Amino acid sequence: MNIRDYAIQAIRDEAQAVLDLIPKLDENFDRAVELIYHCKGKVIVTGVGKSGHIGAKIAATLSSTGTPSFFINPLDVFHGDLGVMTKDDVVLAISNSGQTDELLRFIPMVLHMNVPIIGMSGNVDSLLAKYSIVHLNVKVAKEACPLNLAPTSSTTAQLVMGDALAIALMEMRHFRPQDFAQFHPGGELGKRLLTTARDVMRSNDLPIIPQDMHLGEAIIHVSKGKLGLGVSLENGKIAGLITDGDIRRAMEKWQAEFFDHTVSDIMTRSPKLVLPTTRITEIQRIMHKFKIHTVLVADEERHLLGVVDHYSCMI
Repeated sequence: MNIRDYAIQAIRDEAQAVLDLIPKLDENFDRAVELIYHCKGKVIVTGVGKSGHIGAKIAATLSSTGTPSFFINPLDVFHGDLGVMTKDDVVLAISNSGQTDELLRFIPMVLHMNVPIIGMSGNVDSLLAKYSIVHLNVKVAKEACPLNLAPTSSTTAQLVMGDALAIALMEMRHFRPQDFAQFHPGGELGKRLLTTARDVMRSNDLPIIPQDMHLGEAIIHVSKGKLGLGVSLENGKIAGLITDGDIRRAMEKWQAEFFDHTVSDIMTRSPKLVLPTTRITEIQRIMHKFKIHTVLVADEERHLLGVVDHYSCMI
């Protein structure tokens, strides 16, 4: 075997360990999800060593998907961290063997506070399984490690089971992209989901053209506006819209008679309007659906406030 073959075998072993979790999903998984879903406090994830690293990631995933969670090291509990726990919390304790000494010394304190424990281990007969209200079985046939010693397949199984909990809870909470953005305001997704028309619209030097303006003159105004459009107002409200595409089609249609026509002859009298509070994602959906590159921003009485084009949405 060459080096790549070792890698392939490791991936296959871990992939199989993940697939082997599916038959282990039983009523315990359902109860674990229900317990977390109805938790009025926080989910406190705990574990030691490699299981602790996995626990920290699971806690982060739960928190970012609508389930308030954080990781605590069992060793720190003996030095004051127990104070963060309340009777409204749920503990998710992770240990491959289910017999980790540091974790087991933490469990009596949890039980004394009547805090329910969800155990996750590869040993259904372990002390952790015994003292847990619900036990999630993440037993693996073998580690990907050639010595069958280093936590590899087992930690992958723990991680995937944690993701399964998070995804099930997302569905139960009807967690949507807008909710995700609230927890990720600094990311690209958060920016797109939280940014509104007001944040990106152009509101100065808008190309306003009267309806009776001849198209020859309207071309100049549309060009100067650098938005590829002109907006007609009537009594201060949006009456219609012409685009450079409308002008090109009119020139092809009327040719020499083009200059005899006015804006009112070609303008769209029901252009796509959005409120200033409309999110960028919704504006992108409108543009895609109607195959347009620009929308007008207006108040509920159709007063023009600004223009959002395709490039403004590229954040």
